[in-house]
Amino acid sequence: MLKVQAIESFYGASQVLFGMGLDVNDGEVVTLLGRNGMGKTTTLNTLMGIKRAQSGEIVFNGETITALPSYKIAKLGLGLVPEGRQIFPNLTVWENLVATAADRHGHANPWTLERVFAMFPELASRRSSMGNLLSGGEQQMLAIGRALMTNPQLLILDEATEGLAPLIRQEIWTCLSQLKAEGLSILVVDKNIADLTRLADRHYVIEKGRVVWSGSSAELAEDTKVQERYLGV
Repeated sequence: MLKVQAIESFYGASQVLFGMGLDVNDGEVVTLLGRNGMGKTTTLNTLMGIKRAQSGEIVFNGETITALPSYKIAKLGLGLVPEGRQIFPNLTVWENLVATAADRHGHANPWTLERVFAMFPELASRRSSMGNLLSGGEQQMLAIGRALMTNPQLLILDEATEGLAPLIRQEIWTCLSQLKAEGLSILVVDKNIADLTRLADRHYVIEKGRVVWSGSSAELAEDTKVQERYLGV
C-alpha cells in the first residue's frame, strides 16, 4: 500500500532524514519508533506533504505522491492524527467531525458520526461542546474520529497516547485493535513498547533520520539490546 524509498528531508540547511525508507502493506499495523528528535514526526509530515522531501520517492497504492500537496494526499486516502491533536478549538465536537467527512473511495461500511460516537461514547455526550473545552483524552478521541471521518485507507497516528491517563490510553489501544480487526492499515508513532508489540505486525526503529532496525513484534520483544540502545530513556 505505502512504499517509502530513500527519502531525504531538510529544515533549511539542516538535514533531518537520511535515506529514510519503510513500507506498509494492506491491512497491516506498522510502527515508527525512536527517541525524541530522531525524525519520526518529520517522516510522517513528509508522507503527508506537510514537509517536502528533497529526494527519494513515496508511492501510495501505486501512485507517486512525493511532490503532491497535502490536500491531494489526504484525498487519496491518507488520514493523519497529528501530534498534539490539533483539533479545531472554536468548533464543536460535531463540527470538527463533519468538517472533514468524506467517502471518496466508496467504502462498504463508511465512517459516519454514528460509528464514531459508537466507538467513542464520550464524544457523543460532548457533541455540542467546543473543542477547547475537552479533556486531553477527549481531544485525542476527537482527532482520531476526525481522521476516520475522511474514510482513510491508511491511518497515521503521531504519538497516539502521549500525555494521556492510563485508562484513556487503554481505550485508544482498544480502538486501534478494532480498526486493525476491520482491516484498516495503520502507521503509528508511540513510546509504549509493550502495547505496540501486542498491536503491531512490524516495527521500524530510527535514529538520526535513518532506519537502524526493523522486524516483527516477536523479534523486537526478544531484542532487548535494540530496546536499550535506541528506545531507552
